[in-house]
Amino acid sequence: MPDIAFVKPALPRHGALVLPLAEDWVLAGLAQAIDAATGGAVQRALAAASFKGRKGQSATLWAPTLEGGTAGPSRIVAIGLGKAEELTSEVLEAAGGALLPLISAEREAVVAAEALTAPQTASLALGLLLKSYRFDRYRTTEKEEDKPKLERVALATDAAPAAKAAWAPMRAVADGVFIARDLVSEPPNVLHPPEFADRIKALESLGLEVEVLGPKEMRKLGFGALLGVAQGSAQEPRMVVMQWHGASGAKAKRAGQKPVAFIGKGVTFDTGGISIKPAAGMEDMKWDMAGAGTVVGLMAALAGRKAKVDAVGLVGLVENMPSGSAQRPGDVVKTAAGLTVEVINTDAEGRLVLADVIHYCQERFAPRFMVDLATLTGAIIISLGHEHAGLFSNDDALAQQLTAAGKAVGEAVWRMPLGEAYDKQLKSEIADMKNVGGRPGGSITAAHFIQRFVNTKDGPMPWAHLDIAGTAWATKDLPTVPKGATAFGVRLLDRLVAEHYES
Repeated sequence: MPDIAFVKPALPRHGALVLPLAEDWVLAGLAQAIDAATGGAVQRALAAASFKGRKGQSATLWAPTLEGGTAGPSRIVAIGLGKAEELTSEVLEAAGGALLPLISAEREAVVAAEALTAPQTASLALGLLLKSYRFDRYRTTEKEEDKPKLERVALATDAAPAAKAAWAPMRAVADGVFIARDLVSEPPNVLHPPEFADRIKALESLGLEVEVLGPKEMRKLGFGALLGVAQGSAQEPRMVVMQWHGASGAKAKRAGQKPVAFIGKGVTFDTGGISIKPAAGMEDMKWDMAGAGTVVGLMAALAGRKAKVDAVGLVGLVENMPSGSAQRPGDVVKTAAGLTVEVINTDAEGRLVLADVIHYCQERFAPRFMVDLATLTGAIIISLGHEHAGLFSNDDALAQQLTAAGKAVGEAVWRMPLGEAYDKQLKSEIADMKNVGGRPGGSITAAHFIQRFVNTKDGPMPWAHLDIAGTAWATKDLPTVPKGATAFGVRLLDRLVAEHYES
């Protein structure tokens, strides 16, 4: 990933020079200077390429010679931004992502950003940085020419100090995104529950308070649902609690400050258990822990940018395997909430993990609200494809905040219904409930199962469930996301906190 810098405008003598241009562009600043230095070659090249500055447009002028015969930049790249009055952060981030492959063969690049405001300049840099992510730690034979060469991108602006200030929190969020993408990308033989917990523990260096609970502690807490899922695996389960005291400091607990809470499903590999999945595509189930990965990335982002909020993140980490000790269809487990569940399908395991962790979260922390994230159901992909995550909530205000935050950062959610008729599908003949409600409305009945554990003595707590099964992994390149792990939800939830819950 390239280093990002903000500098005073000056023409580069090597590498790439990038000209971000809106529609109806007029060359100014460095763009005007390089055009003059090349005897008008930039204007002529853009005209020849019919470059209008539309979104998605680009044009490249190769190895221009400066007047006097001296060498200039090895390439000049114009990137279209669309209409100037529609320059949202999402548009600029997408432009930054589109720019990356056009300059990745260079060691250095300078972006002529004088026409952009400081926040706009930072947004362009963010898109470029997010798109630069690569997970290549297990590639041992990759050819040198196939590796990215870009080491530094300098954004030239007259407002460099302000751009740096705008960039600092964005960079912290990008770091959180990369942490989540790394976790989701790891192979399951490497990232099993104990290793996952160790990696979270290492984030104490950011100022997070991290507590790891093993099987012994969870048995004392009555985590029958989570431990039931884990009992078929040789890898012991973990639950990890992360705390960030950004509003009231470490005295938050003594002061009775209510945090915001985020809970993630962390099934590090999901075979389906005894209700085993088909072999084709099962390798994808290494990312059945993407909800937990997002929560970890979010907590790292909040700590990294010193968010003025008290937040807790909890993840239940298990591996769902078939074996002689594995949970069977027909088993009945008792949850930490005291409710019993008839396990009809051992491949509906994520909701069992969440049930215990959610109950623990509200009992220990009494948070202002809870948001859980999980790659929970294939049914949500049938409903929404890969364009939206499913949003379920018992609170209209929280649902609206999540929807708006997702729209602002390009992580779209779509609210799905909840209702008594769906909840009745969970009726069991021998226990308080069963863990599946049948094929009809599968993602909805799954959300209802989770909702049954969202209760306090004073009534339901504000809660939202994000089913990210369709958005956790990209099968093709997206504007700011290369193919692979997306870290969906890190930026959405960070925006939610920043806009509504920081003091």
